[in-house]
Amino acid sequence: MPAPTLETPRLRLRGHVLSDMDAFAAFFKGERAALVDSPQNKTHLWYGFSSEVGSWDLMGFGGWAIETRDGQLIGQIAITHPPHFPEREIGWILFDGFEGQGFATEAATAALHWAWEQGMDTLVSYIERSNTRSIALAERLGAVLDPEAENYDDDDVVYRHRPDADGNPEAYA
Repeated sequence: MPAPTLETPRLRLRGHVLSDMDAFAAFFKGERAALVDSPQNKTHLWYGFSSEVGSWDLMGFGGWAIETRDGQLIGQIAITHPPHFPEREIGWILFDGFEGQGFATEAATAALHWAWEQGMDTLVSYIERSNTRSIALAERLGAVLDPEAENYDDDDVVYRHRPDADGNPEAYA
């Protein structure tokens, strides 16, 4: 199953293409990657990138490239569940120069709506506890800190995303 294309007023979420990997390599060399799990080398970058593409066929969800409507690649939003994650996660990265403009909120909202439409009833975000910007985004999205959730990394906190009480995604509108 290829990644579905999702559109928002300013963004397009699309399946990855091989040329996207160059932007990820540049991101992981920069300071913005200090608070996310970064690949140790190009081989590990390939493994991570390929897993988010291949997850669509294996699991029915995975990573989307985030691009502006004029086609500029600005980051990634992904729903993943690798073997070492206790639960299905929604995670995000934005490349340098694109933070602070609401792009991550817009992309994550579209991905969450898609997840709820697929029947997912909860997602978590595993966030490095010192990553205040990602924590603020999770909270803007309506997620709540879940100290009881199982975690795979002691440096992370877990934020839980759910549709509102009647099962609709209005909490994320």
